[in-house]
Amino acid sequence: MSGAAAWADALRSLELFTVDPIGLGGLSIRAAAGPVRDHFLKLLHQFLPPERPVRRLPLHVGDDRLLGGLDLAATLQAGRPVAQKGLLAEADGGVVILAMAERIDAATQARLRAALDTGAVTLQRDGLARVLPTRFAIVALDEGVESDERTPASLLDRMAFHIDLTEVSLRDIARSAATPPAPTSLDPTSLDPTSLDPTPLETAPATAAEALCHAALALGIDSLRAPLLALRAARAAAVRSGSGQISDADLGLAARLVLTPRATRFPAPQQADAAEQPDPSPEDPQDPTADPQTLPDQALSDVVLDAVKAALPVDLLATLVANDAPRGPARAPGRAGQVRSSTTRGRPIGTRPGEPRNGARLHVLETLKAAAPWQALRRRSGRFEVRKDDFRIVRFRQRIGATTVFAVDASGSAAMHRLAEAKGAVELLLADCYVRRDQVALIAFRGNAAKLLLPPTGSLLRAKRSLAGLPGGGPTPLAAGIEAATTLAETVRRAGRTPVITLLTDAHANIARDGAGGRPRAEAEAIQAAQALRASRVAALLIDTSPRPNPFARRIATEMAAHYLPLPYADAGALSRAVRAAAAA
Repeated sequence: MSGAAAWADALRSLELFTVDPIGLGGLSIRAAAGPVRDHFLKLLHQFLPPERPVRRLPLHVGDDRLLGGLDLAATLQAGRPVAQKGLLAEADGGVVILAMAERIDAATQARLRAALDTGAVTLQRDGLARVLPTRFAIVALDEGVESDERTPASLLDRMAFHIDLTEVSLRDIARSAATPPAPTSLDPTSLDPTSLDPTPLETAPATAAEALCHAALALGIDSLRAPLLALRAARAAAVRSGSGQISDADLGLAARLVLTPRATRFPAPQQADAAEQPDPSPEDPQDPTADPQTLPDQALSDVVLDAVKAALPVDLLATLVANDAPRGPARAPGRAGQVRSSTTRGRPIGTRPGEPRNGARLHVLETLKAAAPWQALRRRSGRFEVRKDDFRIVRFRQRIGATTVFAVDASGSAAMHRLAEAKGAVELLLADCYVRRDQVALIAFRGNAAKLLLPPTGSLLRAKRSLAGLPGGGPTPLAAGIEAATTLAETVRRAGRTPVITLLTDAHANIARDGAGGRPRAEAEAIQAAQALRASRVAALLIDTSPRPNPFARRIATEMAAHYLPLPYADAGALSRAVRAAAAA
């Protein structure tokens, strides 16, 4: 889709959204921070009625600000617990702008989903127990670059419009003059976000919901929310046009804007032999399909489906194949490695009851909040009394640094085949590790032994120098290379870091541990070493450097419980995703 067409659809989606923001759930804007996104957000503020509150939700918002809690200053002044509203309760009837939605944590996702589904915020903390009504829409700002960096699917499913502005330029915006629409809104009774029942849409044709469901099924959309949100969008389009009745054009527009971004496949062509099948006689009382009310309006379904087909991008198939390629879980930028809780260091993630001992830090504000509700019972001399049970200490989330151990096959067969390409692949992985601030180590195996060329280090320059000076030639001691990598990984683990082994080899093992030649014995010892690595439970990745995928290399990867990636089909992105997947395993 061209930038001008994408911007036109974005403006049309914005017009429909401002008619019924709560009923439509929200919209996701995929675009980098810049003038295009800023202009779209400016239009959003202009299009929204002034009475609808707009609140911006920071990425690392705390529960106090998100859900609400105890107002400590007011509580101390009044001598009784006084609650303060959270951001979600303040946004009742309005819009919440979610910054950097692709990086939102699971806990905030869960709280947003609960508030969207129930239409309320349940506050049970700091001695308070309240249920505050809140109905709002979400505007998710998605700044993801990679295909796996997106707004969480659970939130996208609840938002009607998915807008992609990555191809839109300022020139496209200049060609399209957008003016705020006249104030229009739906009946407030139809804006209940706690129910997806389309019965409030009494002006919709009887077959509208069936046509939208038929289109969703043809496009491979498995969520029931999608056609119901499309039905709401169709009614918003009818309100915008002033007709009050949903037309076929309104249904086609809603399907194009709501269903097209969710499509996972092209609609299957109708089979030729279907026309040759005799139609069931409507006069047969035994035929359950004879009732015309059980049959969708085929003409209306075709209109809706044709509207979606016209908007499907020509490269949809290639995009779906790329998105379905094996990859690890989406990870936020930063260090790879495991995560553990701590009371002394890391990123603060909240508080818990406890005493400030052994380096634990006392959170003074949360301690005062815990003590404030009890002052009416504790006051004796007019002083604010804090007891040991009120102490709150800070909880931290500490990410354990990762160390990637590269074991590179530098034997004669590897040198003859693709040692240069293997070195290039290692350089790509080294750069990716440097971005994540991981340590790297380098082991080379050739001849009759494996040698540690570079101990674990965070220096990318040292790693590249060691790799550049790596010679090639000699037999392939595959078992020795796997054992050396396993030994170093165990050392790294004892040092408190997370080891990840990346083995680059053509798997043409032809020398045993004692230096004796013979492929059968060398392969048997390599399998034993791979099984030992699997028993150590170290995450691993095997990159097959053979000119063609080697079955024995795949078997070694299976015995190691490692991810298998043949180098002929691995580009920089695939290598990076494979290492991340291994680190996340």
